[in-house]
Parts: sequence; structure tokens; C-alpha cells
Amino acid sequence: MSTPSPYPSASLYVGDLLPDVTEGILYELFNQVGPVASIRVCRDAITRRSLGYAYINFHTFLDAERALDALNNTHIQGRPCRIMWSQRDPSIRRAGVGNVFIKNLDPEIGHKELHDTFSAFGNILSCKVALNENNQSKGYGFVHFENEESATRAINKANGKLMGTKQVYVGPFISQKERSRNQESMWTNVYVKNLDKDWTDKELYEAFQRWGPITSAKVMFNENGSRGFGFVNFAEHENAAQAVRDTEKSELRNKDGVPLYACRAQKKSERYYELNRKFEQFKIERITKYQGINLYIKNIEDEITENRLRSEFSRFGEISSVKIMVDEKRNSKGFGFVCFSTPEEAQRAIVEMNGRTLAGCTKPLYVALHEPRDIRRQKLATQYAARIKSSIHHPGALYGHSGPMYFGGPGLSQNFVYATGPSGISGTRWSGSGQMPPGPQNFVSQNFGGSNRQARNIPRGPGMYISGAPQQQTRRANNPQEKRQNPQSGSQRSSPAKIEPVQVGGSSEESQDKPADEVISQENQVRQSSLEEDDTPLSLDQLSLLQHEQQKLLIGEKLYPLVLKKEFKWAGKITGMLLESTNVADLLSLLSDDVALSEKVQVAIGTLNANSAKK
Repeated sequence: MSTPSPYPSASLYVGDLLPDVTEGILYELFNQVGPVASIRVCRDAITRRSLGYAYINFHTFLDAERALDALNNTHIQGRPCRIMWSQRDPSIRRAGVGNVFIKNLDPEIGHKELHDTFSAFGNILSCKVALNENNQSKGYGFVHFENEESATRAINKANGKLMGTKQVYVGPFISQKERSRNQESMWTNVYVKNLDKDWTDKELYEAFQRWGPITSAKVMFNENGSRGFGFVNFAEHENAAQAVRDTEKSELRNKDGVPLYACRAQKKSERYYELNRKFEQFKIERITKYQGINLYIKNIEDEITENRLRSEFSRFGEISSVKIMVDEKRNSKGFGFVCFSTPEEAQRAIVEMNGRTLAGCTKPLYVALHEPRDIRRQKLATQYAARIKSSIHHPGALYGHSGPMYFGGPGLSQNFVYATGPSGISGTRWSGSGQMPPGPQNFVSQNFGGSNRQARNIPRGPGMYISGAPQQQTRRANNPQEKRQNPQSGSQRSSPAKIEPVQVGGSSEESQDKPADEVISQENQVRQSSLEEDDTPLSLDQLSLLQHEQQKLLIGEKLYPLVLKKEFKWAGKITGMLLESTNVADLLSLLSDDVALSEKVQVAIGTLNANSAKK
């Protein structure tokens, strides 16, 4: 359907098409006039729905001209189409030169009748009668002439003439933006409400004639009587504006003593646009006003009241409002809002209360800054798209494993699984079990998965160490002479043969000749140095993005090396005691206050010594 065209200008615009009109339907119609070069129905880029117009290219200019004359206003699936020459330059359409507006049209007048009537005044580029969704005339239309002289001739000769059964108005086309600007300074129609039910047009006229000459006054009625409002049209704009300003201050009142209300009469579309603009402005002002101080809280159980919620959060600062959302039966929806007076108080509340379980409750609270729905929806969509994209290259990232995983060995009381945390936070993690945290190497327990035979298939990176594996087997696997002396070791002990020793320092040969205790000691030194090298400072803003347990774990990573310098024997236990008995804000201060940390460590040592003496 697309062939090279020697006459690229032989292009037609076809408008007023129904959404289900396709290229095939148009091809069958226009190909009867002459060979069609190409057809394109314009569609929405996202939904792919028809926009209601198309472009048709012919091979010759004569065929395009013949199609314009023969098929213009032809009904396509029950709706007349509008055909005109394709104008590639949008400035010609937007300038409005030669465009004429006609209103008060007879319902029987369509595109063809309007075109036949105004073609006597000059060459017409486009002609259109506005239709509603039922293909019925709205009573007005447009005629676009080739030049301004033809448009002026049509206005002078056709304005006020009868077309069908009605006298029409013909005038120059004025864009909606210009009309809105003129209406602001030239309006004369006033809307009045709070009228008594027994008011008539005459009483409304007499009530407002004090402000100037009135051309018409009308009280609106329905089958039940007066609707309580009406319209007053003044002869001058100044009189209408003065009536709006003075009505509420005057003595005009209804029988209930309510003053009459007057304002500029607006169309429904104008009211909608203005109210929508005010609503958007109000929403932006509200977002700006409560930015950083309004908290969103979920997992609120049914027993929690607004007073209880206020008392739980009041210790962090001054609260301006508390609201728990309820349904139509006054049952809690499980979430609510707490608004503080300053952002600092809100951040402190997030750090302390996020992930905390209130007394008598079973669910930990989720506390975060409130975000507008559209912003939250956009953020979630972005995160989901990034997660899907990363899962293509790293399948584990879709399930939250975006970093290395450490499996604790037999010396650890927990098999803690670590994945890189949010906000790019990474590094060696304190296990939270009172034991030395795993170092920069990857540890796989000897008993992980049941046996060494199962553990051998676990992927290893450089410097991987399997905790509990016999050092003798490790050295043998890397000694070619021993391997030749024992040819069966390759088949019977294939798993140790693939294990490489940890390179703590120097070459691999040097580490092979060292005793196992010395190697492990050097591992601990590397482990301790890696903890001390992570000097990234923590802040309340950073911690507020994490759950309560993650906050304590991250602080434990920073706190453990500091405690280790003061007390080696019980460093893990003391760190755990401080994390359990101290809130997050005080823990952050301990990281920078060495004196206060020393006091806390000494108190913990005294407690541990006392417990040891009792045992």
C-alpha cells in the first residue's frame, strides 16, 4: 500500500473519522477515484487508538483533486468525513487567516450544505459543522477560505441572512484563548443564587436594575418549580461588575435572611477549568506546607486510638494533628497520619518508631514520610522497572539478593545471610550474635547443605574459604608432588582438590607453608582492618530509609570496631547489649563521642563480670 510518489504534494487530509475506521476501509473508498500511493490513520502512540483523522497520498495531483471533489462529506460507517488539502505547515492553520465562524445554524445543515452555500464567496480550504457524539449538529460551524478577502466578503454578505429556517451569525474566527481573555474584561451576564422559590423574572429584574440598564433577567425553573437561581444580563460590563461587588453587601436577602450571591456567569467548561486550576494550586500549596513533617503510619491495629497514637509520638516533638483513617462503618483501615511541627522532629520519630511494636500489639509499625499518591505511584513504577531490568542480567536481584552472601561457619551462632542494603550501603556486617563478624572472604559452613560433597557445587570467588575444612587436605590439593603420590585422591576427594587456600598476604606458596593457626590469625587481622576502614558516617536521614532491625544492624557494624579497641574479650556481647538498651539517636552519638562510649563499655563490663561471678 506504500509506493514511491512522484507528486508528494498530492496529499489529502481526511477528518471526522470514527475510531474503528482503518486504512483498509479508506483504501477501498479512495482507490475507486484513482491509484492510492499510501494511507496512514494517525493513532495514539501509547494506546494505538485512532485520533479520528488520516492522510491519503495519491500518485498524481489530478487524482487527489478528483477525490476531494467527489468524496468530500461522504458517509464513512454512518458519519460524514471532511476532506481538505494537507497543510504541512502548522502556522497556516494556527494563524486563523481566512477562517470564519458561523453560529445559530439550522440542525438540518451539514458539511455539504455549508460548503455549497459559502463556496460562492471564494475557494474553501476546509468546511466543518460541529457534531456531538450522536452525529447531530451543535448549531455552529467553521469555514476556512483560501485568503482573507474571501472571508471578509462572506462576513459582509452572509451575516444576518437566513440559512434554512434560522438567521445565522457570521463573523471572524476568534481562538479560545483570545475569547477567554476578552470575556474577562467584557462579560455582562451575572449568575444569581439563593433566590426565593416564589421569585419571578420581574422581581429579579427590579432587584438588580439599580446597578444599570438590564437587557434580560431570567429565573430558572424545572417541573418542580423555581430552582433558586437565575441570570441577569446587563447592557454594560461596568454595571455587571458593580452588581457582583455590591450584591452581598446590599440588603438583598431571601425570606430566610440569607444574602443573595452574585458572580460572573460561566459555562460549564469554564467553571470546570477554573475549579480544576484552583484545586491543583491548593494541592501544590498543601504539599509544600506539609513537606517533611507529615508521617504516614501503617500496621495500626484496631485497638490503637488517635489519643494512643498521639501519646506514643508526642515525645518526639510538638504534634499538630493525628488522624487514623476509618471506613464507612467507623472501623480502622490500619493506617493513619501524624503531623509534626518541624522536619527534625518527624525524622526523629521515623528513626525511633519505624519497625517498633507498640505495647499490646503484634505488628511492627511502618513509619515513613507521607508522599502524594501520584508521586508514590511514579516512584514505585520506576523501582519496579529497574528491578525487572536488573533481573535480566542478575536473576537473584528480583528477589532482593543484589550483593554477595555470607554463610557463617561453625564458630558463629547464626548463619546470617547478607545482601547489599538500600541506598548503596554495603560492607562487612556485624552478625548481631556476640561473635566476630565475617570478614571480607566468603565463608561456607562445613555442615552447610549437609556435607562437603553438597557444598562443593557452591560457586566460589577469589579467596573463598570453607570454614572447618582440614588444612592438610587443602595443602595436599595444591601440592603436585603429593597428588602424584596419591593418585586416588583425585577421585575420592574431588571436593577438597578444587579448594584454594585464602591468600592473606604474599604469594600462594608462602601461605601454604604457614601453619593453620597463623593463617587464621592473619585472616582476623584482615577482618579487623576491613571493619576499621569503613568510615562512612551515618545520619538520621540515611537510617530513616531502613527498617528498625536494619538500623540497629548498620549501627552495629560501626560500633563493633570501636568497642573492640576498648574490650577484646567481650566486644560482641557488649555491642549487642548497647544495641538492645540504647535508642538509635543515642547510638549515633556514641559513634562520635569516645568518652561516652568508654563509660558505656565499662558499665557493660561490670555487668558481665558480675554475671560471670554468679555462675
